[in-house]
Amino acid sequence: MQVPLRNMQGEIVGEVELRDDIFGVPLTPATKAVMHQALLRQLANARLGTHDTKTRGEVSGGGRKIWRQKGTGRARQGSIRAPHWRHGGVVFGPHPRSYAQKMPRKMRRLALRAALSAKAADQQIVVLDELALEAPKTKQMLQVLGALKLDSSVLILLPAKDAAVEMSARNLPRVKTLLANYLNVRDLLGYDYVLMPKGSLEVIESILGQ
Repeated sequence: MQVPLRNMQGEIVGEVELRDDIFGVPLTPATKAVMHQALLRQLANARLGTHDTKTRGEVSGGGRKIWRQKGTGRARQGSIRAPHWRHGGVVFGPHPRSYAQKMPRKMRRLALRAALSAKAADQQIVVLDELALEAPKTKQMLQVLGALKLDSSVLILLPAKDAAVEMSARNLPRVKTLLANYLNVRDLLGYDYVLMPKGSLEVIESILGQ
């Protein structure tokens, strides 16, 4: 698949080949299901699982029997911290647990290829010859995005850490920078456009290429 290669002024300076085995995966129900599973896995793995409630054995107080078992005319009660009492323990409440899900590497990489293919099919992948700023300037980043006519949310993939680009983009609410080797399904599906220099494309191909 051929896509235009642009410079930071938005001008087309050539063409670049997007490999079909990465950016041309057919979006069948099976690949969509794998992509959905990968997204759910990533969201689940991000959960802390630190929620906790106290059972009747953990609530303070209630160490004695309220009244005697028989002869009062009232229902028998063993503790004021029983679940049906105010300030009592919680029945079947949440406790700390791990929400982590496992997924085979081949399926994870297939999900990434499917997400990239969906972006490529919708012409939402923009490739630059290079993305370099002399100093951290949010205004310059806005000028680059404006020249490329990216007026929606943008995921910028970098081949390596670039403090100037990262600091120039971090104040923009709908722009995120990410290292190409940290590419994930959640970010791919969460942003409308993917902007990457040629170096990032090489990193992706080295990871996902067959």
